[in-house]
Amino acid sequence: MTTRVNTIRLILGDQLNVRHRWFSETDDAIIYVLMEVRQETDYVHHHAQKILAIFAAMRDMARQLREAGHKVDYLAIDDPRNLQSIPANIDALMLQHDAVAFEYQAPDEWRLDEQLYQHGRSKPGHWLMVDSDHFYTTRNQVADIFAARKQWLMEFFYRQMRVEHQVLMESAKQPVGGQWNYDHDNRKPWRGVPAEPRDPRTSHDHSALWRTIVDAGVNSFGNPQADRLPWALNRDEALQQLDAFIDGALPHFGDFQDAMSANAWRLFHSLLSFALNVKMLNPREVVARAEAAYHAGHAPLAAVEGFIRQILGWREYVRGVYWANMPGYAEKNFFGHARPLPRWFWDGKTKMNCLSQSITQSLEQAHAHHIQRLMVIGNFALLAGLDPAEVHQWYLGIYIDAFEWVELPNTVGMSQFADGGLLATKPYVSSAAYIDRMSDYCKGCHYDKKARIGERACPFNALYWDFYQRNTATLARNPRIGMAYRQLEKMDAAAIGQFQQQARKLLQDLDSL
Repeated sequence: MTTRVNTIRLILGDQLNVRHRWFSETDDAIIYVLMEVRQETDYVHHHAQKILAIFAAMRDMARQLREAGHKVDYLAIDDPRNLQSIPANIDALMLQHDAVAFEYQAPDEWRLDEQLYQHGRSKPGHWLMVDSDHFYTTRNQVADIFAARKQWLMEFFYRQMRVEHQVLMESAKQPVGGQWNYDHDNRKPWRGVPAEPRDPRTSHDHSALWRTIVDAGVNSFGNPQADRLPWALNRDEALQQLDAFIDGALPHFGDFQDAMSANAWRLFHSLLSFALNVKMLNPREVVARAEAAYHAGHAPLAAVEGFIRQILGWREYVRGVYWANMPGYAEKNFFGHARPLPRWFWDGKTKMNCLSQSITQSLEQAHAHHIQRLMVIGNFALLAGLDPAEVHQWYLGIYIDAFEWVELPNTVGMSQFADGGLLATKPYVSSAAYIDRMSDYCKGCHYDKKARIGERACPFNALYWDFYQRNTATLARNPRIGMAYRQLEKMDAAAIGQFQQQARKLLQDLDSL
Protein backbone atom coordinates (compact mmCIF):
# COMPACT_ATOMS: atom_id res chain seq x y z
CA MET A 1 0.00 0.00 0.00
CA THR A 2 1.41 3.41 -0.95
CA THR A 3 0.96 6.80 0.64
CA ARG A 4 -1.22 9.10 -1.44
CA VAL A 5 0.83 12.16 -2.43
CA ASN A 6 -0.41 14.92 -4.68
CA THR A 7 2.92 16.44 -5.72
CA ILE A 8 6.40 15.05 -6.33
CA ARG A 9 9.29 17.48 -6.20
CA LEU A 10 12.64 16.48 -7.70
CA ILE A 11 15.95 17.54 -6.13
CA LEU A 12 18.99 17.06 -8.36
CA GLY A 13 22.45 16.26 -7.01
CA ASP A 14 23.67 19.84 -7.45
CA GLN A 15 20.59 21.39 -5.78
CA LEU A 16 21.41 20.67 -2.14
CA ASN A 17 20.13 23.96 -0.75
CA VAL A 18 18.24 23.29 2.49
CA ARG A 19 17.19 26.94 2.58
CA HIS A 20 15.30 26.85 -0.70
CA ARG A 21 11.78 28.31 -0.45
CA TRP A 22 10.35 24.84 -1.02
CA PHE A 23 11.35 23.83 2.49
CA SER A 24 9.95 26.81 4.40
CA GLU A 25 7.04 24.70 5.64
CA THR A 26 6.04 21.04 5.62
CA ASP A 27 3.13 19.62 3.64
CA ASP A 28 1.99 16.01 3.74
CA ALA A 29 0.78 16.36 0.15
CA ILE A 30 4.36 16.84 -1.10
CA ILE A 31 7.08 14.23 -1.37
CA TYR A 32 10.67 15.14 -2.20
CA VAL A 33 12.61 12.79 -4.46
CA LEU A 34 16.38 12.39 -4.75
CA MET A 35 17.88 9.73 -6.99
CA GLU A 36 21.32 8.22 -7.57
CA VAL A 37 21.25 7.21 -11.23
CA ARG A 38 23.62 5.72 -13.76
CA GLN A 39 22.41 8.35 -16.19
CA GLU A 40 24.37 10.90 -14.16
CA THR A 41 27.36 8.78 -13.17
CA ASP A 42 27.94 7.54 -16.71
CA TYR A 43 27.34 10.44 -19.14
CA VAL A 44 31.02 11.31 -18.71
CA HIS A 45 33.86 9.41 -17.00
CA HIS A 46 33.87 10.89 -13.48
CA HIS A 47 36.39 11.10 -10.67
CA ALA A 48 35.58 8.70 -7.83
CA GLN A 49 35.46 11.49 -5.23
CA LYS A 50 32.96 13.43 -7.31
CA ILE A 51 30.50 10.54 -7.44
CA LEU A 52 31.04 9.64 -3.81
CA ALA A 53 30.77 13.18 -2.46
CA ILE A 54 27.62 14.00 -4.41
CA PHE A 55 25.90 10.78 -3.34
CA ALA A 56 26.97 11.25 0.30
CA ALA A 57 25.78 14.88 0.26
CA MET A 58 22.46 13.87 -1.31
CA ARG A 59 21.94 11.30 1.44
CA ASP A 60 22.72 13.93 4.05
CA MET A 61 20.23 16.28 2.40
CA ALA A 62 17.55 13.57 2.59
CA ARG A 63 18.35 13.10 6.28
CA GLN A 64 17.97 16.81 6.96
CA LEU A 65 14.65 16.99 5.13
CA ARG A 66 13.23 14.02 7.01
CA GLU A 67 14.35 15.48 10.33
CA ALA A 68 12.58 18.72 9.40
CA GLY A 69 9.34 16.82 8.85
CA HIS A 70 9.31 16.55 5.06
CA LYS A 71 8.40 13.39 3.18
CA VAL A 72 11.30 11.98 1.18
CA ASP A 73 11.62 9.09 -1.27
CA TYR A 74 15.30 8.37 -1.88
CA LEU A 75 16.33 6.09 -4.76
CA ALA A 76 19.79 4.76 -3.92
CA ILE A 77 22.01 3.45 -6.69
CA ASP A 78 21.20 -0.15 -5.69
CA ASP A 79 17.47 0.35 -4.99
CA PRO A 80 15.51 -2.36 -6.89
CA ARG A 81 13.02 0.33 -7.95
CA ASN A 82 15.77 2.43 -9.53
CA LEU A 83 15.50 2.41 -13.33
CA GLN A 84 18.78 4.44 -13.54
CA SER A 85 17.16 7.16 -15.66
CA ILE A 86 15.62 10.36 -14.34
CA PRO A 87 12.57 10.38 -16.69
CA ALA A 88 11.88 6.67 -16.15
CA ASN A 89 12.14 7.07 -12.39
CA ILE A 90 9.82 10.08 -12.46
CA ASP A 91 7.16 8.11 -14.30
CA ALA A 92 7.46 5.15 -11.93
CA LEU A 93 7.32 7.33 -8.82
CA MET A 94 4.36 9.33 -10.09
CA LEU A 95 2.51 6.05 -10.55
CA GLN A 96 3.71 4.56 -7.26
CA HIS A 97 2.62 7.58 -5.23
CA ASP A 98 -0.47 8.32 -7.30
CA ALA A 99 0.84 11.88 -7.78
CA VAL A 100 -0.95 14.38 -9.98
CA ALA A 101 1.74 17.07 -10.10
CA PHE A 102 5.49 17.20 -10.67
CA GLU A 103 7.79 20.12 -9.84
CA TYR A 104 11.52 20.65 -10.20
CA GLN A 105 14.12 23.37 -9.78
CA ALA A 106 15.71 24.77 -12.93
CA PRO A 107 18.64 22.53 -13.88
CA ASP A 108 21.96 24.23 -14.51
CA GLU A 109 23.02 21.87 -17.30
CA TRP A 110 21.39 22.22 -20.71
CA ARG A 111 21.02 18.47 -21.25
CA LEU A 112 18.97 18.04 -18.04
CA ASP A 113 16.95 21.16 -18.70
CA GLU A 114 16.05 19.89 -22.17
CA GLN A 115 15.40 16.34 -20.96
CA LEU A 116 12.98 17.42 -18.24
CA TYR A 117 11.29 19.98 -20.47
CA GLN A 118 10.72 17.50 -23.29
CA HIS A 119 9.57 14.81 -20.88
CA GLY A 120 7.11 17.21 -19.30
CA ARG A 121 5.63 18.14 -22.68
CA SER A 122 4.50 14.55 -23.13
CA LYS A 123 2.78 14.35 -19.75
CA PRO A 124 -0.72 15.41 -18.78
CA GLY A 125 -1.37 17.43 -15.65
CA HIS A 126 0.74 19.84 -13.65
CA TRP A 127 4.46 20.02 -14.61
CA LEU A 128 6.28 23.04 -13.18
CA MET A 129 9.86 24.35 -13.12
CA VAL A 130 10.83 26.88 -10.42
CA ASP A 131 14.03 28.85 -9.91
CA SER A 132 16.85 27.40 -7.82
CA ASP A 133 17.09 30.71 -5.90
CA HIS A 134 20.87 30.56 -6.12
CA PHE A 135 22.49 32.86 -8.70
CA TYR A 136 22.74 36.64 -8.84
CA THR A 137 21.63 36.60 -12.48
CA THR A 138 18.97 34.91 -14.56
CA ARG A 139 20.01 32.52 -17.32
CA ASN A 140 19.62 35.16 -20.03
CA GLN A 141 20.77 38.27 -18.19
CA VAL A 142 24.37 38.11 -19.39
CA ALA A 143 23.23 37.72 -23.01
CA ASP A 144 20.96 40.72 -22.60
CA ILE A 145 23.82 42.83 -21.22
CA PHE A 146 26.04 41.98 -24.19
CA ALA A 147 23.33 42.03 -26.85
CA ALA A 148 24.81 45.02 -28.69
CA ARG A 149 28.49 44.12 -28.19
CA LYS A 150 30.79 42.10 -30.44
CA GLN A 151 32.87 40.69 -27.62
CA TRP A 152 31.68 39.54 -24.21
CA LEU A 153 34.29 41.07 -21.92
CA MET A 154 33.93 39.81 -18.38
CA GLU A 155 35.29 43.03 -16.91
CA PHE A 156 32.38 45.02 -18.34
CA PHE A 157 29.89 42.58 -16.85
CA TYR A 158 31.71 42.44 -13.52
CA ARG A 159 31.55 46.20 -13.06
CA GLN A 160 27.84 46.16 -13.76
CA MET A 161 27.38 43.47 -11.10
CA ARG A 162 29.38 45.49 -8.57
CA VAL A 163 27.18 48.52 -9.16
CA GLU A 164 23.89 46.61 -9.28
CA HIS A 165 24.57 44.74 -6.04
CA GLN A 166 26.63 47.50 -4.38
CA VAL A 167 29.57 45.26 -3.58
CA LEU A 168 32.87 46.93 -2.61
CA MET A 169 31.48 50.34 -3.56
CA GLU A 170 32.28 53.72 -1.98
CA SER A 171 29.25 55.32 -3.60
CA ALA A 172 26.59 54.33 -6.09
CA LYS A 173 29.07 54.15 -8.98
CA GLN A 174 32.51 54.53 -7.38
CA PRO A 175 34.46 51.40 -6.36
CA VAL A 176 36.25 51.17 -3.04
CA GLY A 177 39.87 52.18 -3.48
CA GLY A 178 39.21 54.01 -6.75
CA GLN A 179 39.76 51.08 -9.10
CA TRP A 180 37.75 48.04 -10.08
CA ASN A 181 40.36 45.36 -10.50
CA TYR A 182 43.53 44.58 -8.55
CA ASP A 183 44.60 41.59 -10.60
CA HIS A 184 48.06 43.05 -11.25
CA ASP A 185 48.75 42.90 -7.49
CA ASN A 186 47.84 39.21 -7.25
CA ARG A 187 50.63 37.49 -9.17
CA LYS A 188 53.30 36.62 -6.65
CA PRO A 189 55.07 33.25 -6.51
CA TRP A 190 55.02 31.42 -3.18
CA ARG A 191 58.35 30.45 -1.62
CA GLY A 192 57.13 28.91 1.62
CA VAL A 193 56.19 32.04 3.56
CA PRO A 194 53.62 32.49 4.96
CA ALA A 195 52.93 28.86 5.71
CA GLU A 196 50.00 27.11 4.08
CA PRO A 197 47.11 27.07 6.62
CA ARG A 198 45.80 23.77 7.89
CA ASP A 199 43.16 21.97 5.85
CA PRO A 200 39.89 22.88 7.63
CA ARG A 201 37.71 20.31 5.89
CA THR A 202 35.95 17.52 7.76
CA SER A 203 37.01 13.96 7.00
CA HIS A 204 34.28 11.36 6.43
CA ASP A 205 34.43 7.58 6.26
CA HIS A 206 32.16 6.50 3.40
CA SER A 207 33.80 3.17 2.65
CA ALA A 208 30.45 1.36 2.79
CA LEU A 209 28.85 3.76 0.31
CA TRP A 210 31.85 3.44 -1.97
CA ARG A 211 31.52 -0.36 -1.98
CA THR A 212 27.86 0.06 -2.89
CA ILE A 213 28.79 2.33 -5.80
CA VAL A 214 31.43 -0.08 -7.08
CA ASP A 215 29.15 -3.09 -6.67
CA ALA A 216 26.49 -1.28 -8.68
CA GLY A 217 28.90 -1.28 -11.62
CA VAL A 218 29.69 2.44 -11.69
CA ASN A 219 33.03 3.14 -13.36
CA SER A 220 35.27 5.97 -12.23
CA PHE A 221 38.90 7.01 -11.97
CA GLY A 222 41.10 8.76 -9.43
CA ASN A 223 41.55 8.20 -5.71
CA PRO A 224 38.15 7.94 -3.95
CA GLN A 225 39.61 8.63 -0.48
CA ALA A 226 36.52 6.72 0.69
CA ASP A 227 37.72 6.33 4.28
CA ARG A 228 38.66 10.02 4.60
CA LEU A 229 36.49 11.88 2.11
CA PRO A 230 37.36 15.54 2.77
CA TRP A 231 34.54 17.48 1.09
CA ALA A 232 31.71 19.30 2.87
CA LEU A 233 28.57 17.17 2.80
CA ASN A 234 26.13 19.68 4.27
CA ARG A 235 25.67 23.38 4.86
CA ASP A 236 27.07 23.34 8.41
CA GLU A 237 30.35 21.84 7.23
CA ALA A 238 30.50 24.26 4.30
CA LEU A 239 30.03 27.22 6.65
CA GLN A 240 32.83 25.95 8.89
CA GLN A 241 35.05 25.76 5.81
CA LEU A 242 34.04 29.30 4.82
CA ASP A 243 34.87 30.56 8.33
CA ALA A 244 38.30 28.95 8.20
CA PHE A 245 39.04 30.47 4.80
CA ILE A 246 38.01 33.98 5.83
CA ASP A 247 40.02 33.78 9.05
CA GLY A 248 43.17 32.02 7.91
CA ALA A 249 43.58 32.14 4.14
CA LEU A 250 41.78 35.15 2.63
CA PRO A 251 44.38 37.68 3.90
CA HIS A 252 47.01 35.96 1.72
CA PHE A 253 44.76 34.73 -1.09
CA GLY A 254 45.36 37.74 -3.31
CA ASP A 255 49.14 37.66 -3.25
CA PHE A 256 49.36 33.96 -4.07
CA GLN A 257 46.18 33.13 -5.96
CA ASP A 258 48.20 32.36 -9.13
CA ALA A 259 51.08 30.61 -7.36
CA MET A 260 51.78 26.87 -7.66
CA SER A 261 53.93 24.63 -5.51
CA ALA A 262 54.77 20.97 -5.28
CA ASN A 263 54.92 21.43 -1.50
CA ALA A 264 51.49 22.94 -0.88
CA TRP A 265 48.66 22.03 -3.21
CA ARG A 266 45.94 24.07 -1.41
CA LEU A 267 47.96 27.17 -0.62
CA PHE A 268 45.42 29.91 0.23
CA HIS A 269 42.52 28.79 -1.93
CA SER A 270 39.09 28.37 -0.32
CA LEU A 271 38.16 25.01 -1.92
CA LEU A 272 34.56 26.22 -1.57
CA SER A 273 33.65 25.72 -5.23
CA PHE A 274 32.14 22.28 -4.61
CA ALA A 275 29.91 23.56 -1.79
CA LEU A 276 28.92 26.55 -3.93
CA ASN A 277 28.21 24.56 -7.08
CA VAL A 278 25.97 22.04 -5.31
CA LYS A 279 24.32 25.02 -3.60
CA MET A 280 25.08 24.26 0.06
CA LEU A 281 26.32 27.84 0.14
CA ASN A 282 24.80 30.87 -1.55
CA PRO A 283 27.21 33.14 -3.46
CA ARG A 284 25.74 36.21 -1.78
CA GLU A 285 26.72 35.05 1.70
CA VAL A 286 30.23 34.13 0.57
CA VAL A 287 30.72 37.53 -1.08
CA ALA A 288 29.27 39.30 1.97
CA ARG A 289 31.67 37.49 4.30
CA ALA A 290 34.66 38.45 2.18
CA GLU A 291 33.54 42.08 1.91
CA ALA A 292 33.01 42.26 5.68
CA ALA A 293 36.57 40.96 6.19
CA TYR A 294 37.87 43.91 4.17
CA HIS A 295 35.80 46.49 6.02
CA ALA A 296 36.93 45.01 9.35
CA GLY A 297 40.57 45.41 8.32
CA HIS A 298 41.13 41.65 8.38
CA ALA A 299 42.03 41.22 4.69
CA PRO A 300 43.54 43.61 2.12
CA LEU A 301 41.44 45.02 -0.70
CA ALA A 302 43.39 43.27 -3.46
CA ALA A 303 42.75 39.86 -1.88
CA VAL A 304 39.07 40.50 -1.25
CA GLU A 305 38.44 42.02 -4.66
CA GLY A 306 40.20 39.13 -6.40
CA PHE A 307 38.15 36.56 -4.50
CA ILE A 308 34.85 38.38 -5.05
CA ARG A 309 35.61 38.78 -8.75
CA GLN A 310 35.75 35.01 -9.11
CA ILE A 311 32.24 34.65 -7.67
CA LEU A 312 30.27 37.80 -8.51
CA GLY A 313 32.09 38.28 -11.80
CA TRP A 314 33.51 35.18 -13.42
CA ARG A 315 31.12 32.54 -12.05
CA GLU A 316 28.00 34.45 -13.11
CA TYR A 317 29.58 35.48 -16.39
CA VAL A 318 30.49 31.98 -17.59
CA ARG A 319 27.01 30.75 -16.69
CA GLY A 320 25.58 33.42 -18.97
CA VAL A 321 28.00 32.48 -21.75
CA TYR A 322 26.94 28.86 -21.35
CA TRP A 323 23.20 29.45 -21.66
CA ALA A 324 23.64 31.86 -24.56
CA ASN A 325 25.61 29.31 -26.59
CA MET A 326 23.88 26.02 -25.86
CA PRO A 327 23.37 23.62 -27.43
CA GLY A 328 26.46 23.26 -29.59
CA TYR A 329 29.10 25.08 -27.56
CA ALA A 330 30.93 21.83 -26.80
CA GLU A 331 31.48 21.29 -30.53
CA LYS A 332 33.36 24.56 -31.04
CA ASN A 333 36.85 23.98 -32.48
CA PHE A 334 38.31 27.19 -33.86
CA PHE A 335 41.76 25.72 -34.60
CA GLY A 336 40.49 22.34 -35.81
CA HIS A 337 42.49 20.50 -33.15
CA ALA A 338 41.99 16.74 -33.17
CA ARG A 339 44.79 14.97 -31.27
CA PRO A 340 43.67 12.54 -28.55
CA LEU A 341 44.68 13.08 -24.94
CA PRO A 342 48.04 11.52 -24.04
CA ARG A 343 47.67 8.47 -21.81
CA TRP A 344 49.35 10.28 -18.91
CA PHE A 345 46.27 12.48 -18.52
CA TRP A 346 44.86 9.43 -16.72
CA ASP A 347 47.82 8.55 -14.50
CA GLY A 348 50.05 11.64 -14.30
CA LYS A 349 53.10 9.68 -15.42
CA THR A 350 54.94 12.22 -17.55
CA LYS A 351 58.50 13.52 -17.27
CA MET A 352 57.17 17.10 -17.39
CA ASN A 353 57.09 17.87 -13.69
CA CYS A 354 54.54 20.69 -13.90
CA LEU A 355 52.04 18.44 -15.67
CA SER A 356 52.86 15.46 -13.50
CA GLN A 357 52.27 17.54 -10.36
CA SER A 358 49.05 19.13 -11.61
CA ILE A 359 47.49 15.97 -13.02
CA THR A 360 48.58 13.72 -10.15
CA GLN A 361 47.13 16.24 -7.69
CA SER A 362 43.89 16.27 -9.69
CA LEU A 363 43.72 12.47 -9.58
CA GLU A 364 44.41 12.41 -5.85
CA GLN A 365 42.36 15.41 -4.71
CA ALA A 366 39.75 15.91 -7.48
CA HIS A 367 40.84 19.54 -7.42
CA ALA A 368 43.33 21.94 -8.94
CA HIS A 369 43.19 25.71 -8.86
CA HIS A 370 42.58 27.95 -11.84
CA ILE A 371 46.21 28.46 -12.87
CA GLN A 372 46.98 24.74 -12.80
CA ARG A 373 43.89 24.14 -14.92
CA LEU A 374 44.49 27.05 -17.31
CA MET A 375 48.24 27.66 -17.54
CA VAL A 376 49.63 24.17 -17.04
CA ILE A 377 47.15 21.51 -18.21
CA GLY A 378 45.08 23.71 -20.51
CA ASN A 379 48.16 25.47 -21.84
CA PHE A 380 49.71 22.17 -22.89
CA ALA A 381 46.44 20.92 -24.39
CA LEU A 382 46.13 24.02 -26.58
CA LEU A 383 49.79 24.09 -27.64
CA ALA A 384 49.70 20.38 -28.48
CA GLY A 385 46.47 20.67 -30.45
CA LEU A 386 44.42 18.28 -28.34
CA ASP A 387 40.78 17.79 -29.31
CA PRO A 388 38.87 20.42 -27.27
CA ALA A 389 35.87 18.09 -26.93
CA GLU A 390 38.10 15.46 -25.29
CA VAL A 391 39.73 18.11 -23.11
CA HIS A 392 36.26 19.31 -22.05
CA GLN A 393 35.12 15.82 -21.09
CA TRP A 394 38.31 15.25 -19.08
CA TYR A 395 37.87 18.50 -17.13
CA LEU A 396 34.17 17.81 -16.60
CA GLY A 397 34.94 14.39 -15.18
CA ILE A 398 38.02 14.95 -13.06
CA TYR A 399 37.15 18.02 -10.98
CA ILE A 400 34.72 17.79 -8.09
CA ASP A 401 33.38 21.29 -8.75
CA ALA A 402 32.97 20.75 -12.50
CA PHE A 403 29.40 21.01 -13.72
CA GLU A 404 28.93 21.73 -17.39
CA TRP A 405 27.53 25.26 -17.00
CA VAL A 406 30.75 26.44 -15.35
CA GLU A 407 33.30 24.00 -16.79
CA LEU A 408 32.43 24.13 -20.49
CA PRO A 409 32.97 27.89 -21.05
CA ASN A 410 36.13 27.74 -18.93
CA THR A 411 37.52 24.89 -21.02
CA VAL A 412 36.26 25.52 -24.54
CA GLY A 413 36.35 29.31 -24.32
CA MET A 414 38.96 30.41 -21.81
CA SER A 415 41.40 27.50 -21.90
CA GLN A 416 41.24 26.19 -25.47
CA PHE A 417 40.11 29.33 -27.37
CA ALA A 418 37.88 26.94 -29.30
CA ASP A 419 35.09 29.52 -29.59
CA GLY A 420 37.43 31.79 -31.56
CA GLY A 421 37.59 34.54 -28.97
CA LEU A 422 34.00 35.06 -27.83
CA LEU A 423 35.04 34.65 -24.20
CA ALA A 424 38.82 35.17 -24.08
CA THR A 425 40.58 38.10 -25.73
CA LYS A 426 43.60 35.93 -26.58
CA PRO A 427 44.74 32.30 -26.36
CA TYR A 428 46.17 31.67 -22.88
CA VAL A 429 49.45 30.00 -23.76
CA SER A 430 52.98 30.36 -22.46
CA SER A 431 56.42 28.85 -22.65
CA ALA A 432 58.19 27.37 -19.64
CA ALA A 433 59.10 30.86 -18.41
CA TYR A 434 55.66 31.64 -17.00
CA ILE A 435 55.37 28.27 -15.23
CA ASP A 436 58.83 28.73 -13.74
CA ARG A 437 57.98 32.24 -12.56
CA MET A 438 54.77 31.17 -10.80
CA SER A 439 55.86 27.80 -9.38
CA ASP A 440 58.65 25.57 -8.16
CA TYR A 441 57.73 22.86 -10.66
CA CYS A 442 60.73 23.39 -12.93
CA LYS A 443 63.17 22.59 -10.12
CA GLY A 444 64.44 19.06 -10.61
CA CYS A 445 62.40 18.50 -13.77
CA HIS A 446 63.71 16.08 -16.40
CA TYR A 447 63.48 18.88 -18.95
CA ASP A 448 65.49 22.10 -19.16
CA LYS A 449 63.17 25.09 -18.77
CA LYS A 450 65.50 27.36 -20.79
CA ALA A 451 66.20 25.07 -23.75
CA ARG A 452 64.11 25.21 -26.91
CA ILE A 453 65.86 22.52 -28.93
CA GLY A 454 67.20 19.08 -27.99
CA GLU A 455 66.20 15.92 -26.13
CA ARG A 456 66.05 17.64 -22.75
CA ALA A 457 64.44 20.90 -23.92
CA CYS A 458 61.17 21.72 -22.16
CA PRO A 459 58.36 20.77 -24.59
CA PHE A 460 56.47 23.95 -23.71
CA ASN A 461 59.11 26.08 -25.43
CA ALA A 462 59.08 24.66 -28.95
CA LEU A 463 55.34 24.01 -28.81
CA TYR A 464 54.75 27.63 -27.80
CA TRP A 465 56.52 29.11 -30.78
CA ASP A 466 55.18 26.48 -33.16
CA PHE A 467 51.63 27.30 -32.04
CA TYR A 468 52.04 30.97 -32.95
CA GLN A 469 53.86 30.22 -36.17
CA ARG A 470 51.25 27.81 -37.50
CA ASN A 471 48.39 30.14 -36.51
CA THR A 472 49.88 33.34 -37.88
CA ALA A 473 46.99 33.94 -40.28
CA THR A 474 44.37 33.93 -37.51
CA LEU A 475 46.30 35.42 -34.59
CA ALA A 476 48.92 37.85 -35.86
CA ARG A 477 46.55 40.83 -35.81
CA ASN A 478 45.39 40.22 -32.25
CA PRO A 479 46.63 43.31 -30.35
CA ARG A 480 47.06 41.36 -27.09
CA ILE A 481 49.68 39.02 -28.55
CA GLY A 482 51.59 41.35 -30.83
CA MET A 483 54.78 40.92 -28.83
CA ALA A 484 54.99 37.21 -29.69
CA TYR A 485 54.79 37.96 -33.40
CA ARG A 486 57.35 40.75 -33.14
CA GLN A 487 59.73 38.22 -31.60
CA LEU A 488 58.95 35.72 -34.35
CA GLU A 489 59.75 38.36 -36.95
CA LYS A 490 63.22 38.75 -35.42
CA MET A 491 63.98 35.01 -35.70
CA ASP A 492 65.84 33.80 -38.76
CA ALA A 493 64.54 30.97 -40.93
CA ALA A 494 66.97 28.48 -39.40
CA ALA A 495 65.74 29.13 -35.84
CA ILE A 496 62.12 28.84 -36.93
CA GLY A 497 62.86 25.61 -38.76
CA GLN A 498 64.54 24.18 -35.66
CA PHE A 499 61.64 24.78 -33.30
CA GLN A 500 59.17 23.57 -35.94
CA GLN A 501 61.13 20.34 -36.31
CA GLN A 502 61.35 19.99 -32.51
CA ALA A 503 57.58 20.52 -32.23
CA ARG A 504 56.82 17.94 -34.95
CA LYS A 505 58.93 15.38 -33.12
CA LEU A 506 57.15 16.08 -29.82
CA LEU A 507 53.70 15.90 -31.37
CA GLN A 508 54.41 12.55 -33.01
CA ASP A 509 54.70 10.83 -29.62
CA LEU A 510 53.03 12.81 -26.84
CA ASP A 511 52.69 9.67 -24.74
CA SER A 512 56.46 9.51 -24.30
CA LEU A 513 56.91 13.01 -22.88
